[in-house]
Amino acid sequence: MQYIYLHGFASSPQSYKAQYLKRCFATVGIDLEILDLNQGDFSNLTLTRQIQQTVVAFKTNDTPITLIGSSFGGLTATWVGEKYPQVKRLILLAPAFNFLSHWLPQLGKAQVKQWQDSGYMSVYHYGEDKLLPLSYQFVVDGAKYNQALLQRSISTLIIHGKKDETIPVEASIQYARNHEQVKLLTPDSDHSLHEEMEDIWQEIQLFCSL
Repeated sequence: MQYIYLHGFASSPQSYKAQYLKRCFATVGIDLEILDLNQGDFSNLTLTRQIQQTVVAFKTNDTPITLIGSSFGGLTATWVGEKYPQVKRLILLAPAFNFLSHWLPQLGKAQVKQWQDSGYMSVYHYGEDKLLPLSYQFVVDGAKYNQALLQRSISTLIIHGKKDETIPVEASIQYARNHEQVKLLTPDSDHSLHEEMEDIWQEIQLFCSL
């Protein structure tokens, strides 16, 4: 079994969750692979690029895969699992289901229009601790992915905080309602889930029989 971690939007492999889980997996003899989804080119980030990068990281075409994804990385993991049957398990931490419908209204019509017209918008990148330009192709590409097409039944653990201010927990509740083999936990936490990491690791151990 190969274990791959996908960090969130505007995050990095050095994020708290990524590094915490890498240490936890090491205690049971597993090397958790953490992909750098920025690829040194955050400005041209798209969901399609993240999906392609994840698949390239597969060791072989038949190695069973467990994908762990945080936020936008969770959405990426879900689409990879839909398309590639060697993905046997998904662990999704506050997955960014329907992210455009949550994010764009927060920006407002005027800012979205300006982004579209200029081609780029400055976004705060937590991993780099600075503003970076993001191409509007991020939106164009993301709009091509219809969540209703996520049909595959795959063993899935979702942990999504009730106080999530970025992606409402209802997004995961709806996903779980429409898919079999989903275990959904909703701790009293925000989008970061930082204070839940010890419990999250325990749940991962149970889910993966580690």
